Amino acid sequence: MEAEPASAVVRCGGGACAGGGTAARPGAGGRRWMVRGGLGRAMALLLCLGLTAALARGCLHCHRDFSEKFSFYRHHVNLKSWWVGDIPVSGSLLTDWSQDTMKELHLAIPAEITREKLGQVANAVYQKMDQLYQGKMYFPGYFPSELRAIFREQVHLIQNAIIESRINCQRHCGIFQYETISCINCTDSHVVCFGYNCESSAQWETAVQGLLLYM
Repeated sequence: MEAEPASAVVRCGGGACAGGGTAARPGAGGRRWMVRGGLGRAMALLLCLGLTAALARGCLHCHRDFSEKFSFYRHHVNLKSWWVGDIPVSGSLLTDWSQDTMKELHLAIPAEITREKLGQVANAVYQKMDQLYQGKMYFPGYFPSELRAIFREQVHLIQNAIIESRINCQRHCGIFQYETISCINCTDSHVVCFGYNCESSAQWETAVQGLLLYM
């Protein structure tokens, strides 16, 4: 009789448990349990991924004034262009601002930004947007083009802020961490790095000991 393929989940019985003793060979009921368990885990994973995608908002969304500011921008977009075709295009840009930001970051490190730098980026964006909205109606194509320019500048500011904080972190000697906000879900987080800016053998020894303790 052919041996059944090994499974990551075994049905334990008689006190035998996976990873320790010998597991009993699953019968038909055990196989059905494994199938149902596998489907359950798959559904849970898909749900988790879906929730993660739903929570992905973009760094600027984590700023306290974002909702109020962008609500104003969206509700007044119909007053900014003589051409009716600009209105849905501009509205879509504003509605998808946060999700599009996450798509455009393209970072090889986690998107985590300090509150100070988030405030700097947000103030720069709001200033540009407020100036744009102070003008009267614009000729066709101008308003959405300016929105795209502000969006691109915002992406670059966020990228630079995140990378600059990482570089500054590595200028310390040994283990160092700083408080951040996760751009994925706006929760408090922190970044830990190992700095190589040690000037003496004693500092290096302390830094390595700290690293070993951290690990």
